[in-house]
Amino acid sequence: MKILLLTHLTPFPQNSGYPIVVGNTIQGLVDSGHQVTLFSLDTKKPNKGNDPKTDALTSQIHYYCHETDTNVSPAQVALSWVNGKLFMIDRYYDAEFERLLIKELQSTTYDIIQFEGLFVTAYLNAVRKVTSSKLLYRAHHIEYLVWERLAQQKNDPIKRLYLRLMAKRIKKFELQQLKRFDAAAVFTTQDKDLLNGHHPQLPVEILPVGLNLTRYQPSWDKTEFPSLFFLGAMDWMPNREGMEWFLDNFVQELTQGDLRVRFYVAGNDIPERFDDYEVMGKIYIQGEVDDALEFVNSKAIMIVPLLSGGGMRVKIVEGMAMQKCIISTSLGAEGINYKHGVNILIANTREEFFRAIKRCISDENYCKDIGHHARLLVEEQHNAASITQRLVTFYQQMLLA
Repeated sequence: MKILLLTHLTPFPQNSGYPIVVGNTIQGLVDSGHQVTLFSLDTKKPNKGNDPKTDALTSQIHYYCHETDTNVSPAQVALSWVNGKLFMIDRYYDAEFERLLIKELQSTTYDIIQFEGLFVTAYLNAVRKVTSSKLLYRAHHIEYLVWERLAQQKNDPIKRLYLRLMAKRIKKFELQQLKRFDAAAVFTTQDKDLLNGHHPQLPVEILPVGLNLTRYQPSWDKTEFPSLFFLGAMDWMPNREGMEWFLDNFVQELTQGDLRVRFYVAGNDIPERFDDYEVMGKIYIQGEVDDALEFVNSKAIMIVPLLSGGGMRVKIVEGMAMQKCIISTSLGAEGINYKHGVNILIANTREEFFRAIKRCISDENYCKDIGHHARLLVEEQHNAASITQRLVTFYQQMLLA
């Protein structure tokens, strides 16, 4: 099959959830003998020496990357409040990218065109006008649900009102766009049920996060025990919100109280204000790390204090693949077929996090056992090769419909 993928950011390097999912999808399709073309926007963020052209995967596909500026001014955000437009969608629209995409579709016939998330649906009108290819929407999460959950967490009535208004507008747009696709793919049962509730006739397939497990080679000998860590992109509001909640609640316990253990915070785009949490010898705000898997391997206990969000957390699946003992909220672990106390620990309140951390930092064998069973779960349910085969089967069903 000939498959075209559209993404709102380049999946190279694969250093966060979205690029990892897209990159593994492309690799799986290529390995299965399919022809893949990738059209990506490049949002001009510094990549610290990671040149996409040097990624081995780009030589196996037709890859077009278009630089664009997605920055939004405060005035544009304020204007969107008045005119009812969605700045978070509009900022990914680029007329030149659309022109080149149309040119590509006029010269090449694709079996499947896969839209990776809501932001690239800014090009849905143009694609529909020039091709009769089957269109698949992959929901990395349900966007309006993320905004609704963010609103629920806000105590400030103005912020809560704003987020609720944006959630309502996003929901209307998101559901309208979904109706125009031939099918959708989601990571979780929860997301499938939600989409089917809105559009019962839309074929929806559950395709969880898949990993190439040969890349994940844990070594406990290189692990600092006890130690806590968080790894995630801080430009995603739920990550930032969850980490602020955790640090506000546990700085004293980690530095002076009953949970005296080193805590490492790493990820892209950590705001400068997080430096205020840093306590020498106890809390380390590290920012972006050169090798995410090496960082994960060197630490013992993963903290995922998500209070909002949606979809499936790629970093949790990766942490499980690295045999980490993970403490997460139930929302953070949403969609993963976990067993609390067997392959992950679920904590939804400050008291539950306290008890879980206390137990883990005092019992190394307990952490190892949780991590061992976490790896078994990933091997059984998140192997990239089997996920790719399910995706290809879904493509075939779409073509026959």
